[in-house]
Amino acid sequence: MSSEIEEFFGKSIFSYTRKQAINDGVLIDVSDLAKEAGFTIPVAVTDTVWFQYIEWTQDDNKQQTYQDTNGRLWDVLSMLRLAIRGQQNSQVINYKLAVIPRDGKSKKAKTVQLKATIGAGDNGEPAITIMLPSED
Repeated sequence: MSSEIEEFFGKSIFSYTRKQAINDGVLIDVSDLAKEAGFTIPVAVTDTVWFQYIEWTQDDNKQQTYQDTNGRLWDVLSMLRLAIRGQQNSQVINYKLAVIPRDGKSKKAKTVQLKATIGAGDNGEPAITIMLPSED
């Protein structure tokens, strides 16, 4: 099939693999906790989702309210599992998450929109990527 694609589009100039994106920090692999949450395929989040809605430091605890990174990640994954049940045959899942924004002052959760895509990993295996609606 790759020869058919190359014949139609021409030779690829550059490709950026999922593994490279993880190594570069553009994607954060969250597959270990995702397995505990019931996912059977690799799961990664974009660095934007990680820094805005998952990561939580001691400084955040002091300035805002006590939470932790694993708990926030669990929420992201749990809400995705619920959304998948409602949209089982879709490659793009849009879902909502109630989360305390990491802004140095908020103490109450706000509802945000996330998007998960189910596509092919580096070797054609299924993989999930969680991102903001504006990200690809």
